[in-house]
Order: sequence, then structure tokens, then C-alpha cells
Amino acid sequence: MIIDLTDTTSSEIASALLKARRNAGSPAMGMVGTIVVVVDEASHHDAMKAANEAGREHPSRVLVAILRPGRGASGLDAEVRVGEGIPGEAVLLRLHGELAKVPESVVTPLLLPDSPVIVWWPGGGPRVPAEDPLGRLGRRRVTDAAATRRASVDYTARAEGYAPGDTDFAWTRLTPWRALMAAALDQYPTKVTGAEVTAARGNPSADLMSAWLQSRLKVPVEQRNSRGPGVTAVRLFTPSGPIALTRPDGAVATFSVPGQPDRPVALKRRTTSELLSEELRRLDPDDVYAKTLACMVERDAMPADAKKVAETARKSTAAKVTAAGKKVVAKKPAAAKKAAAKKVAGGKKAAKR
Repeated sequence: MIIDLTDTTSSEIASALLKARRNAGSPAMGMVGTIVVVVDEASHHDAMKAANEAGREHPSRVLVAILRPGRGASGLDAEVRVGEGIPGEAVLLRLHGELAKVPESVVTPLLLPDSPVIVWWPGGGPRVPAEDPLGRLGRRRVTDAAATRRASVDYTARAEGYAPGDTDFAWTRLTPWRALMAAALDQYPTKVTGAEVTAARGNPSADLMSAWLQSRLKVPVEQRNSRGPGVTAVRLFTPSGPIALTRPDGAVATFSVPGQPDRPVALKRRTTSELLSEELRRLDPDDVYAKTLACMVERDAMPADAKKVAETARKSTAAKVTAAGKKVVAKKPAAAKKAAAKKVAGGKKAAKR
């Protein structure tokens, strides 16, 4: 059921939601939270679609706020959707004029009582999400550094303004990568002397991956550019050879460990709805993300030469592996000569007899 409201109020929208639920035959609310989406007119359709798809796993009330500040008269237009293939409820809010400067006054009365609120900015997000008027309402604040219009993300501001509940899709995209690299060191415990992250130029996930490896392993991490898509390789350099996870096509990765055959791993690039679903599963503070942001600031302050120390570790590992191979090759001729000498001596003894 779709109800269009023009020049309306939050009270009229709440009444329309109740009417729509009753007409749909479900007067009781079976939703677990409220998702507030702050988006522009051009991308609101894709954002609402992703939120509704995530709602199939977490039925929620989706409030899509389109802010239109300007010199025109203040006003509020709304579109209420219940049913129509939507697992929860969806409300499209268009705030005009001065009203767009105080969106919390419209959104707050529409929040589900006694349930968590997740605020999501698909277009990048503010510099400090916790200080945003709508961000203050959220228990979880989700931004997307990869969608920002700025040339680069100000991680210093993100780290200094971090509040429990902040997260970013650039960090969420790394969950399977981090899980696989952690599992590799659990199965093959060894000393890591350096690391390398390869990704498309300007990829914020690569920055966070490098900072995470540096903060956890206490080793230098170098970043390299590739054609993408996204992160294409992560390598940990060890005395016996590199532990590598490479994904050149964005779908299937190859997991390589010294002394073991290469193994294919399903590691496809996830959709926006899948990323949002992951964030809805976890509403507690992400302390690892906070520490990674702090390390990201330290990396930004490092000189360029210090970030390339991992190249030395890579060359050192390659040299050790090559030297070990030469030793094995050198031992084989010596062993062959010794066997041949024994054979000749045995032949001479037989001839004397």
C-alpha cells in the first residue's frame, strides 16, 4: 500500500503508517529497529532498495530523508509504503527550506520506541558522524568512504571525532579479508616480517587494511596500486615465504601458503544490501575499527620512505627462499657423486674377485 502526503507533518505520517498496517492486516509491529537513510534525490531509489533488501533479514522501519535546503518555503512531503514486497515499513521524506536544517525534528517522532536506530549515509557521510543532527539519534552510524565526493577521506577527523557506534562500509568490505588472514596465521603460526596490500588507486579499504595489519602485527605495511577492482591482493612476508591472498577478478581469490598447494577461495565483492545486513547484525562498539583509525592517522603522519620498508622485507624473504632452493640443488649433485663413487668401488671389488 502506498500513501502520498503533501505538505504534511510527522503526526499525519504516523497515522498513515497505522492505517496502512491495519489495511494490510497486520496491526502489530514486528520490526526490530529503525534505519534512517540520509540521501539525495538522485540516489534515493538505490538506497531504499538496499535498505529494504537488508530488511528481509532484519525487518525494520526505513526512513529515507531527502534534505532540500534552500530559500523556498519550509515543507514536508512524504510517501508511506507498507506491503508491496517490503518486509517492514518505508517512508520517503522530502524536507524543504528551513525544515531541512532541523531534520531531527521530523525524524524523531517516527522512530520505533525501545528499539535501536541505525543512521546510514550512502553518499559518504559527515566528517564527524556523531555530531550530525541525525547522527546523534543513532546507536550505529554507517558512512561509506568509497562514495565520498571528496578527493580523500579525512581520517584524522574520523579518528578524533570517533564515538562508539561509528563504522564505515570501507571497513565492512574487509571482514572476509581479515577473517582469512587471521585464520592463515592461526593455522600456520610464523613470524611476519612485513606486509603488502595491493588495490585500485584511492581505495579507502586498502588504507584501512594496511593500518589494521600494522596495528595488529607491528610490522611495516606497504601499499601498491593495481587496476582493481577494489583490493586485489594481501601478502604477509615470512622467513619461509609469503602468505598471500590474491583476487584479481573480484570474485574468486587464491590462497597461498609456503609449502602448501594453492587453494581457491570464494571472495566475491558484496552488494550494498549485504554490507548493510552485516552492520545490522552487530550494534555494539567496534573497538578494532577505532584502533585502526588511530593507526591510520599515524600512517598519514609517517614519511613516504617509512611506508616502503616492507619492500626490504619482501626482498629479504625472496632471497632466503632462493638461497634455500640453491642449497637443496647443491646437495643433490654431491649426493649423486657419492652414490656413483660407491658404485665404482663396488665394481672394482667384484672385478678383483
